[in-house]
Amino acid sequence: MKQFFKYAGVGLLIFLGFVLAWGLIEPRYLAVENEEVAIVDLPRAWDGQRVAQLSDWQIGMWLDNPDTAEDAAEVIIEERPAAVMLTGDFVYHRGDEEDRVEQFGKVSEVLRPLVDSGIPTYAVLGNHDYAAEKPDSKLDRELARTVTRTLRRAGVTVLFNEAVPLRPPTNAPANGPDELLYLVGVGSHYAKNDDVEGALDDLPRGAPRIAMMHNPDSYARFPARTAPLAVAGHTHGGQIRLPWLPDFSYQTFAKDGDVHVDGWVEDFGEEGNRLYVNRGIGMSLLPIRVNCMPELTMFTLRRAEGEAEPMAVGR
Repeated sequence: MKQFFKYAGVGLLIFLGFVLAWGLIEPRYLAVENEEVAIVDLPRAWDGQRVAQLSDWQIGMWLDNPDTAEDAAEVIIEERPAAVMLTGDFVYHRGDEEDRVEQFGKVSEVLRPLVDSGIPTYAVLGNHDYAAEKPDSKLDRELARTVTRTLRRAGVTVLFNEAVPLRPPTNAPANGPDELLYLVGVGSHYAKNDDVEGALDDLPRGAPRIAMMHNPDSYARFPARTAPLAVAGHTHGGQIRLPWLPDFSYQTFAKDGDVHVDGWVEDFGEEGNRLYVNRGIGMSLLPIRVNCMPELTMFTLRRAEGEAEPMAVGR
């Protein structure tokens, strides 16, 4: 029996060593997830167009992986979607002023080829962009302003509880004044700046839209049928997930209630709304990912005829 426990212990140590080693390697790989989503009364010029989502770079985390974010940008440039949505947590906010300067430099390096490619790129801020690790953390609003300036100087449109029109690519069939799709950007949940109602007020009444936010908790504030496609990040997909059981991650055991860490979320939010949670690129606390590869999501938009009730929110 002693021999059994001895060998079992050695085997467990070997297994844990392998998991740790792979956990350090996996963040350097990128998974491209292709999803298709129907939007009621999507303009015909947008039917079949694609939009991309990237999230949670966490640049500045020890042993971070900005190269993976650069790889994702290269894929986006090659695929040429109609727009790119960046859903927050660009920096990790650790370190002194010199470290932060380096972080912002890396953020700019990732963004430069993406913006130079001419693909319209939009962003919202996340909790780490305010140096907020927890909902009750003291906010560093100067950090948030610096992140915002960095993004805007790179050519990214940063949205704070507002909606902007998206025009279809020039190769799309023209469809007159009704060809606009709107992008709704919601502020940071931890910063208590996620004013969904204010963001929706920017919309023409009943206009087709996509919503983007950092924290999935903001999604619960959308009234019914106002977010046919909503995207979020924040969860890192659980970051460390049990093999063959991706629904079980460290967050499953660390938080109360249901935890939806990636993909389409069921049974959350109001009728007619649909939320997709991106696993993100970077990491938090530990610089490892297990069974949770960094993600770039490409959404193909499809037109659905007006079967649902008209979206009632907007001016």
